[in-house]
Amino acid sequence: MNKLSAIIMSACLAIIGCGAANKTDNNAMDKSTQQSDTSIVYMTSEISPEAIVKLYKALGREATGKVAVKISTGEPGGHNFLQPSLIADFVKLTDGTIVECNTAYEGRRFSTEDHRRAAEEHGFTAIAPVDIMDAEGEVKLPLEGGKHLAYDIVGSHYPDYDFTVILSHFKGHAMGGFGGAVKNMSIGIASSNGKSYIHSAGKLDSVGGLWENLAEQDDFLESMAEAAKAIADHCGDRIIYISVANNLSVDCDCDASPEDPKMGDIGILASLDPIALDKACTDLVRSSDDPGKVHLIERIDSRHGMHTLDYGEKIGLGSRTYKLVKLD
Repeated sequence: MNKLSAIIMSACLAIIGCGAANKTDNNAMDKSTQQSDTSIVYMTSEISPEAIVKLYKALGREATGKVAVKISTGEPGGHNFLQPSLIADFVKLTDGTIVECNTAYEGRRFSTEDHRRAAEEHGFTAIAPVDIMDAEGEVKLPLEGGKHLAYDIVGSHYPDYDFTVILSHFKGHAMGGFGGAVKNMSIGIASSNGKSYIHSAGKLDSVGGLWENLAEQDDFLESMAEAAKAIADHCGDRIIYISVANNLSVDCDCDASPEDPKMGDIGILASLDPIALDKACTDLVRSSDDPGKVHLIERIDSRHGMHTLDYGEKIGLGSRTYKLVKLD
């Protein structure tokens, strides 16, 4: 284990599971006129239920059939997770089911019963059905060209859905540096055993013994991107990505005692490209005039977090080159 991995392991023993030449345009545009290697990321600085719906409509891809809305239900004790009142209008518009999988650590979302109770306590069951997708087991999704993973292990209910919405809370993360679309679709859709598989970079496909099998840091980051690629390939054009950049703590929603945010909210962003979306969120943190950004930047860079996006682009998950379209 290298020095960086050792530092991260000691910092995270309670919380596993949990582009170049970018331009800004204030008017929405026809995505078909853009170069094929330039992804569109829509943004609004307004953080409201109406803003989420506006961004969804701007994407031009309708969520149809049985819709999975992947969020983090938040570890009890934490308070930064996306609030039900913020996402309810969008979830109801898409007739979505909120989906999650159990964690790989023994917190209050480790068992299905406790996880369902946490979702109820946090208000999610009041706005939509909640499906803990690995409550009845898990399945393997194929993965082509993985360096670390041979497949992705997800909740057995996941293939039942026709369309996936990756609705993420962008923030820091003790192991990944930051949590956004890529983490939400990789770690988030993985079953408990699947989370161990990713964190061990393919060495372990069960929860037991995880801490003795943690991967080197870059291998872990690359494994997250590979698992996300399996989800993206499974969905094809039946997936969209929306990220809310608020409550910008250096800690993830999987932390029961997250550090309070040191910088102000940024807004909501959406894209059909998860790499572009995460890159735009990190770029907005770095370009912010809020002096408190140094804390989140340190968390991202000390964990080599941008490597997830570098590798994700390399394996075809998305592009770090994007055009930011502001809808304000």
